[in-house]
This record gives sequence, structure tokens and C-alpha cells, in this order.
Amino acid sequence: MTYFLGLTGGIASGKSTADDFFKKKNIPIIDSDLIAHKIMEVGQAGYQAVVDYFGSKILTDNQTINRRKLGEIVFNDQAKLKKLNSLTHPLVHQEIKRQMEQYRLNQEKLVVIDVPLLFESGFESLCDGVLVISISPELQLKRLMKRNNFTEKEALSRINNQMPLSEKEKRATYVVANTGTINDLEKRLSDLLQKIGR
Repeated sequence: MTYFLGLTGGIASGKSTADDFFKKKNIPIIDSDLIAHKIMEVGQAGYQAVVDYFGSKILTDNQTINRRKLGEIVFNDQAKLKKLNSLTHPLVHQEIKRQMEQYRLNQEKLVVIDVPLLFESGFESLCDGVLVISISPELQLKRLMKRNNFTEKEALSRINNQMPLSEKEKRATYVVANTGTINDLEKRLSDLLQKIGR
């Protein structure tokens, strides 16, 4: 039986670092962000739907979607964010389920499904367990501003558009704190793999 471990957390909480650790352990990862990027490429179903709704003002000169521009629109308007999600989430879910089925057929022991909006999009029902990477709000803000070169206002608008981390922690099967070094996080994830028995 394949064990599907949902991986989530807040923006800039350290999910990518956790992904890197799992990759080093040769554990397959289904990355919803990667899927979301792919369906928004020119010629893909998500691209057409998003451009039809938001218009050509979100395009770069070479006709690709300017994600920062789109972000500025949706993260300052709840209705538009909801609309974007309704256009893209079904396509992302479809591809995640397709990949899950493939790994199930291959009889993989453990597969990580990285979904930033795992709880918000009701995806936990497809997982055998959910891991939340946890971080303090202060550290999260600091890391996001540094990583994306955001102002405090830009960073907060993205953080506040997600379910609070404290709420995600309550709903998680496992919580791993990312408050120290990368080595500290990897040690905690290693302990978790032993606990899951995979």
C-alpha cells in the first residue's frame, strides 16, 4: 500500500527545504506548485482560462503570464483570488490524482504531495497523513520579505490570504517546527520517516 503524505505549511515556512530532503531520500514528490505553473504555460488549459478572465494586462511581452502582476491583482481582491482558484484548482487536482494513481500502480511505499493550500482546497481527504512545516509568524514574515524581495505590505497580504498556521497545525497529523538550521529540520524529518515507518 502506498502511503500518501500531504505536505503543507505557510508561505516561506520551509516546504521547499522539506521537499529537498525527501528528494535526497528518493521519495517521490507530487508538487502542486509545479503543476500549477505548467497548466499556466502558453497553450495549456489553465493559461487560456486565466487570460480569458483577467485579460491581456497580465501578460508579459512574450505572452506568458506575469505571475507577479497577477499576484498583485488577486492578493488584494478576495473575489478575484477565489475566481483564480476556481479556474486553476480543478485542473491541478486532476493532475495530482493522475500522478497518485501512477505511483499506486508502481507500488511506491511513500509519496509526498506538496500542496500549499491543502486544507483550504479540501485535499487532506486524499492523504493518509498530513505534515505541517511550522514557523513563527515573525520569522515567516522576515523570510518571505527576504526571499521574494517583498515589502512588508506585500508579504503580509500573501500571508493573510492563507489559513493561519496555527489552524493548520491543529488539523495536521504531524507538525515539524522549522525554527533552526536546515540540519535541524532534516533531523526532525528523518525522525518523522521512522515514525511513519517508511
